[in-house]
Amino acid sequence: MSMRLARSIAVIGTCALWAACAKGDNKTDSTAAADSASKAAGGAPAANNPAPLNDANIAALLDEANAGDSANGNLASTKGTNAQVKDFGRMMMRDHHALRKQGQDLVKKLNVTPTPPANDTLPTAAKRMSDSLTAQTKGAAWDKAYIDNEVAVHQSVLSLLQTAQGAAQDTSLKALITKAIPNIQAHLTKAQDIQGKLGNATPAAGGGAADTTAKKGGKKG
Repeated sequence: MSMRLARSIAVIGTCALWAACAKGDNKTDSTAAADSASKAAGGAPAANNPAPLNDANIAALLDEANAGDSANGNLASTKGTNAQVKDFGRMMMRDHHALRKQGQDLVKKLNVTPTPPANDTLPTAAKRMSDSLTAQTKGAAWDKAYIDNEVAVHQSVLSLLQTAQGAAQDTSLKALITKAIPNIQAHLTKAQDIQGKLGNATPAAGGGAADTTAKKGGKKG
């Protein structure tokens, strides 16, 4: 069970890095990226002999995931140009802020101190994605980069939640995870729907490249 959790953690970080580094492969969708990330995570040294995760580890990981998605949602609400992307960003701000507060209130009640596992790379990956989105000029390519990342990350977070649901020891934490799963699934479904409606603009690292791509071939939202 702990090995599956460690692999899920690695997938989250890798998916975020994928969207930040993608440069021009219009044929690569978020599903393929998530699959590649899963394979990479399976071979990562940290996943070979992972330490068992406890409730404090799970609480920390979920808090980090909610914080990262809420922050990127804030960016989308201001830098997004497609109306659905902007609305999705506002929903991410609202929902993940609420989920994060629920988790923080619970750990205070349980007197548990969230403690990330030693192999946690989620904050670094989330910051890299946030920096990439901040640097890019807004436009069709920015919208696509954001939504592609949201699809990949929500696939990974959903996998993490489903595994953590069985690994959590405290019944209250297990119940909170069970309650969150349908919400994350709804986010994933919505992100996939928006992804399918966006044009073929290519995500690019750096504002100028993204803006040029958007002007040449991106569909305006």
